[in-house]
Amino acid sequence: MSALRTRGLIGATLVVAVLGIAAACGNENASSPPAAQPTDTPSATPSPSSNPSGTPSTDCPNTITAVRTATDKVVWGQGGATSAFNPVSVTICQFDPQATGQDYANVTTKRTGKQATDLLALVNAAKPVAKKPSICTKELGPTYVLRFTDNDRGVLSFTAEAFGCHRLVATSLEGQGKPGVLPAPRQVTAELTKSLGLR
Repeated sequence: MSALRTRGLIGATLVVAVLGIAAACGNENASSPPAAQPTDTPSATPSPSSNPSGTPSTDCPNTITAVRTATDKVVWGQGGATSAFNPVSVTICQFDPQATGQDYANVTTKRTGKQATDLLALVNAAKPVAKKPSICTKELGPTYVLRFTDNDRGVLSFTAEAFGCHRLVATSLEGQGKPGVLPAPRQVTAELTKSLGLR
């Protein structure tokens, strides 16, 4: 009977010890999340933020009209084969498929480090197209603006359409001392669409 009693006490002691350790780990409170710490390695999952009101932000400052106007101005068949830009981060501004007029991006996702360079590699992997696509589908899909940023605060912007003609065009390169030649227009690949759909 003594051995059985000892086993019972040991089991109870272990349960109390585990509960005590769990309680000592801290209290998770949804109203005060821990402060973000800088890191050299990207997070495994990009964190999207939704902007249901469609208001401007510093990350996604343009309306869908401004995005479409810049995309339409691009001259097909001109530009570099790839971009030599060296991003450290990218902001993905996603516009609703039915966005019009003064609507702003309603979803913003940020990626850093390797995730940003991998996304630019997918953009560069698409082959330049000499002529503006003339055969386009009529389905709806989101429009994305990819705003790559480098260490010098340069910003290289692409528009990627996940519908219709699937245009993928560099629309601007901002920053002092940045080369003036934008990559040539191309079309969105299935791999790029898949990557943009991940949040």
